[in-house]
Amino acid sequence: MKMISLLKKSVLAAVLAGFCHSALAELHIIIPGGPGGGWDTTARSVGEALMKSGLESRTSFQNMSGGGGGRAIAYMIEIGNKKNDILMVNSTPIVIRALSGAIPFSHRDLTPVANLIADYGAFVVRNDSPLTSWQQVIEQLKVNPSSLKFAGGSARGSMDHLVAAQAIAAAGIPGRNLRYIPYDAGGQAKAGLLSGEVELLSTGLSEALELANGGQARILAMTAEQPVADYPEIPTLQSLGYDMSFTNWRGFFAAPGTAPEQIAAYNDTLQKMLQTPEWETVRARNGWLNLYQGPEEFAAALAEQEQELKQVMLDLGFIRN
Repeated sequence: MKMISLLKKSVLAAVLAGFCHSALAELHIIIPGGPGGGWDTTARSVGEALMKSGLESRTSFQNMSGGGGGRAIAYMIEIGNKKNDILMVNSTPIVIRALSGAIPFSHRDLTPVANLIADYGAFVVRNDSPLTSWQQVIEQLKVNPSSLKFAGGSARGSMDHLVAAQAIAAAGIPGRNLRYIPYDAGGQAKAGLLSGEVELLSTGLSEALELANGGQARILAMTAEQPVADYPEIPTLQSLGYDMSFTNWRGFFAAPGTAPEQIAAYNDTLQKMLQTPEWETVRARNGWLNLYQGPEEFAAALAEQEQELKQVMLDLGFIRN
């Protein structure tokens, strides 16, 4: 515990020493990763819906990558509660990285505000790839598990890696044998796929759709339990006969100590946004499922997911007891 405490202090000190905060707009959203990833897409899509619907006159964003998301969390802990109207977007990786010890923080160090959406994992190849189906990927991996490289926009042992490992494990291939190449954020992982550095990309469905709709790539499979109504042509692993599904929540946190009245105000605005046609436009565009949870329900869901993922990570050999 002493070592973790010292590590937290060192991360906080580094953030404060190296970061100068600019003036906030009405709502400022911290994005704990680089441009082009799922957090970036979620934050900017929410901002788009808030402004186009008239619920906010201006929303600003700040990409703050570093430390597997730890730098942004440290910023929220140390500075966020001294500023007005500042939120941080996050998702399942905050749970995974805390369990693996990759960051010295957890969701308990922040104030849950609301969960908004469910996104899914997706597996993508370039348009010119000889791989035309997920079954073909599995067949090749069974012959030679190291013959295909999977890119992800996060570190080894984090969500993109975990989802891909679970997917091949469902086909009887040990997940720990997956050849995973980590990149710093989703934008770089996409570039790795398109440049030919890797054969497949493990990412969120919304990022996969951006590539596919741009004519650069094809989606071989996704991890929803049922086909997504907006994109019924994309097969799920379940529909292909593999007993695996994965849902990635995406929501918002405030700084520790944020007043309950402020949390209630955030939720009032977000719930109104979810009812607007402007939100429906961005939701459908990204293939998301609305999954609103208020602060109490969100906190309970985080605790439950923490226990479920701990067992999955133990089973795959990602962590040890």
